[in-house]
Amino acid sequence: MTTYNVALNFEDGVTRVIQCDDDEKVTDAAFRQKINLPMDCRDGVCGTCKCFVEKGEYELEFYMDESMSDEEAEQGYALACQMIPESDCVVRVPASSAICKTAPEAVEAEVQSVDRLSETSFGLRVKLAKPINFLPGQYVNLSVPGADKHRAYSFSSAPGAQEASFLIRNLPGGVMSTYLGQRAQPGDGLTATGPMGAFYLRPIERPQLWLAGGTGLAPFLSMLEQVAEQGSDQPIVLYYAVTCAADLVELDRVKDLAEKIGNVSVVTVLAAAEDDHDRKGFVTDHLTAKDLNAGDCDVYLCGPPPMVDAVRVHFGKLGVEPTNFYFEKFNPTEAEVEAA
Repeated sequence: MTTYNVALNFEDGVTRVIQCDDDEKVTDAAFRQKINLPMDCRDGVCGTCKCFVEKGEYELEFYMDESMSDEEAEQGYALACQMIPESDCVVRVPASSAICKTAPEAVEAEVQSVDRLSETSFGLRVKLAKPINFLPGQYVNLSVPGADKHRAYSFSSAPGAQEASFLIRNLPGGVMSTYLGQRAQPGDGLTATGPMGAFYLRPIERPQLWLAGGTGLAPFLSMLEQVAEQGSDQPIVLYYAVTCAADLVELDRVKDLAEKIGNVSVVTVLAAAEDDHDRKGFVTDHLTAKDLNAGDCDVYLCGPPPMVDAVRVHFGKLGVEPTNFYFEKFNPTEAEVEAA
């Protein structure tokens, strides 16, 4: 029997992956796995279970005009009660995970290694009790061993693997940074809760422009891993912007993946005045209308809020808007007040 993975993305950012058997409808598979998707009639009449399929092949068994128009069906909308997957799918559900009586999954993990990649970043590798089927770009909440706290980090590894990796900023006084820099040992236990987040790689149907600021490189590493495995005939331009040369961590890995994919251009930008580099300043000093391919491109950006805001303003100055613009602002948590 063939089984397909269907990622259900809820409007509160939670993602749950269910297994759907041959000729099984999505609502039935979800209910079997204790997730109550919105539905009423179950017959393709009311439209209560209407969702949007972002990726994958499927068959719609039946639907009435009152529940969904032919135009919506052509755009990618589907009724979950009539949707039979024919491949792995990604489905956007217009309801919260709480309403559907589900929640992020907590998976136990064990620290394998902590690498001091630079003065400003750590690499954390953990072994998961079971693989997490996240979408490349998503994050989990990691508990901090020895502290009753958790922090959110994007995967920098490929989805579905037994081991997961994370690229973590070294924030002086930060609870996770203190743990990684002072106490972390192989074998330490922690919990990964997720996956979550609306920042993830959609099907690549046009040229890609990816913008990473600092440790915002992490989700792009995960994306590159998937593209390296699945392939793509669309060009990808990755801008990697940091403060100084020492902050260009994981660059060899980026270049290796880019070479494996074959149509990826990597552009590095340094902000520090004292470092010698081909491109100095900020990403917006180097982004041109040509990078946006006359608007026929998808833009993904992960970086600090000022970078996200500056890029949005810059698009306006260039007079070009991309077909799609997906971004994730990350705000580093300040040092713990009680430590002062």
